[in-house]
Amino acid sequence: MTHPLPRRHLLLAAAALPALALHRPAWAQAAGFDHSYAAFTALLKRHVLVLREGQASQVRYGGLAAERAALKAVLDTLSAVGEAAFAGFSKPQQMAFLINAYNAFTLELILTRWPKLESIKDLGSLLQSPWKPKWVPLLGSKVSLDNIEHDMLRTRGRFDDPRVHFAVNCASIGCPALREEAFVADRLEAQLAEQALRFMADRSRNRFDAASGRLQVSKIFDWFGEDFRLGHQGVTSLPVFLGRYADVLADAPADRDRVRRGQVPVAFLDYDWKLNDAPR
Repeated sequence: MTHPLPRRHLLLAAAALPALALHRPAWAQAAGFDHSYAAFTALLKRHVLVLREGQASQVRYGGLAAERAALKAVLDTLSAVGEAAFAGFSKPQQMAFLINAYNAFTLELILTRWPKLESIKDLGSLLQSPWKPKWVPLLGSKVSLDNIEHDMLRTRGRFDDPRVHFAVNCASIGCPALREEAFVADRLEAQLAEQALRFMADRSRNRFDAASGRLQVSKIFDWFGEDFRLGHQGVTSLPVFLGRYADVLADAPADRDRVRRGQVPVAFLDYDWKLNDAPR
């Protein structure tokens, strides 16, 4: 039979709990992180307006602004993950974490000026883009949105997955749709595949133009063409990648066959930087 501790000992033990929690090992912190991103998904489902079966989306920034405390709680949860804890995540968990962080902090960035802006570029200046300032508290330091995208998600040898460009959202109409749910490790492959298909099927941004005999595709493929030559899932060139979406890029069987075989010249469309704000 055990003997109850004196009240004084119980109080001392209770007082020690917060200190112990602060010194949890990295594996324990990683294990306690909510990889389902339930709170972020709930916000996205309430405030992301899905258009054309997911080919595009708009954000109800007004509604999100009214729930800014909930968004702040999501950001705080992301910022609480230290570098050691992050290192304990699996590779899909790391990729999902970074995509969600980019998207969540971009939403927060827009709300710092909304509704007095027409484009995310309004948050920059002639000397600095809005993606350069290091204001995002992540993995134990202050980083920029560019750091998350280019130095973490796109760094060679880490993920080498060009579909990241269809997952991160720059709050612009020209950008691939902000997904109406958070990215999660156990469904990451399916989510990235669907994001790519949704974007490639959007004829306002990617299409075969029968009149010119050219593929007219998003400027994203011009800016980040090198990412489509890294061999991910057998993709070693941009024509190879585009060829995999021939059925949604073109209508005529002969045109689809030419796209599939990479025999069509490619032109890049202008990018629409207007804010992806839903009508009020």
